[in-house]
Amino acid sequence: MKNLSLIVLLIVSLTLGGCAGMSGTEQRTLSGAAIGTAAGGIVGAVAGNTGMGLAVGAVVGTAGGYLYDHHNKSQEKAYEKGFKDGQKSQ
Repeated sequence: MKNLSLIVLLIVSLTLGGCAGMSGTEQRTLSGAAIGTAAGGIVGAVAGNTGMGLAVGAVVGTAGGYLYDHHNKSQEKAYEKGFKDGQKSQ
C-alpha cells in the first residue's frame, strides 16, 4: 500500500513537472488526470480497491480537466465577441 502510494506520488510529480512545453488544454487535461488519480486512489484505498479507484479517478479527472478547459475557452470567446461588438457600436 505504501509502495503504491509512493509510486503514484512520484508519477504525479514527474508528470506535472513536464507541463512546461504544453498548451493550456494539455496542461488542464493532465492536471485534471493527476488530481483525479490522486483522489481516486484515496477513495479506492478507503473502499478496498486502490487500483480501481486510481483508474476511475484518472478517467474522470481527465474528462473534467478537458471539459473545464473547453468551458474556459468558450467564456473567453464570448467575452472577446462582446468586447468587439462594443467597440463597433461606439
